[in-house]
Amino acid sequence: MSIYFLDSSALTKRYVTETGSDWIRALVAPETDHRLIIARITWVEVLSAFARRQREGVLTPKEMQRVIQLFRYDLNLQYRVIELDSHTAQIAGTLIVNYPLKAYDAVQLASALQVEEELTYISAQPLTFLVADTHLATIAQAEGVRTDNPNLH
Repeated sequence: MSIYFLDSSALTKRYVTETGSDWIRALVAPETDHRLIIARITWVEVLSAFARRQREGVLTPKEMQRVIQLFRYDLNLQYRVIELDSHTAQIAGTLIVNYPLKAYDAVQLASALQVEEELTYISAQPLTFLVADTHLATIAQAEGVRTDNPNLH
């Protein structure tokens, strides 16, 4: 069992077929018993990704409803969700000041950093931040976070 924090760019691949989807789907399959963690804002970002793909004709309206329903099901049963609290917002603000990050990317990374801090405190195994955005991955690595990019698999 491993512990993974999935940002929206990685998690979308579970529901919409693209480069890295097979790898993500294998990694998050319930039988692997991996711990899967996401930020609360991932709901908004993934729905945005679905809507964009529908506008582009990649998803039909029926497929869009199916992936939303599947995501909602998985959200309720498989993911630990990190809420955006004042501590996470403070970390995200510091990241914004120190790096050229979009606001939601800063919240994603701040959430991952918060989880990693908790895991270090309890001496649990390390977190892997799954992110398909190389810019965000580079910044996460600069912050000492182990990353993996599904686009490389």
